[in-house]
Amino acid sequence: MGKRIISRRRGAGTGPYRSPSHRHHGPVRLPDPSVRGIGRIVSLEHAPGHTAPVAIVRVGESEPARLLAPAGSATGDPVPVGPGGELRRGSVLPLSEIPDGTLVCNLEAQPHDGGKLVRAAGTSALVVAHQASEVTVQLPSGAFRPFRPDCRAQVGVVAGAGRSERPFAKAGKKVLAYRSLSKPAFKVRGVAMNPVNHPFGGGAHQHVGRPSSVSSGTWPGAKVGRFGPRRKKARKK
Repeated sequence: MGKRIISRRRGAGTGPYRSPSHRHHGPVRLPDPSVRGIGRIVSLEHAPGHTAPVAIVRVGESEPARLLAPAGSATGDPVPVGPGGELRRGSVLPLSEIPDGTLVCNLEAQPHDGGKLVRAAGTSALVVAHQASEVTVQLPSGAFRPFRPDCRAQVGVVAGAGRSERPFAKAGKKVLAYRSLSKPAFKVRGVAMNPVNHPFGGGAHQHVGRPSSVSSGTWPGAKVGRFGPRRKKARKK
């Protein structure tokens, strides 16, 4: 009998498992490379789906950019954007112009991709060394990774550190907070369910009651637990 497993029903994100697009005000990314000059922080806003606040930065007559707010920033602060700019909190500069020992965030993995790494609240990366063809950066995980010198980053630490220290106080607030993240607020164990809801459910006490490893070709209603490893070699005939 088929079972509606939550992980299977979620799929690629459909129905109630998709983040509500009407709550998001726009992408949070570094400005276009053609935008250069001294910008100003117009406002600081909360962005659903992001753990850090967002700074609305206007540079000249261009469209306002939505950047991650660095810790300590305030409305009206100047934000240099582009090569040759001043090194200060929130500056958007290529890694080749950021000195060793500087903390950066919103780091581009490839030049002009808008920022892909170090975007969570309270995180930062450390510029370690410059070579002719690459810049070595220590990521929050502790790993050292080389980047192209023309990859851009924001100077400073992402604001919002310590957010995990504030309790939700009740379950309803956690459900609403996780809805915009398109994540389940709680995860119920399969052994705690009924047999109609999960293959591991039911029984006189909470136990799996069957082998918890399944092959990769198992039908979806039973594909739970630990998946078998991918076959590396073709089976001999």
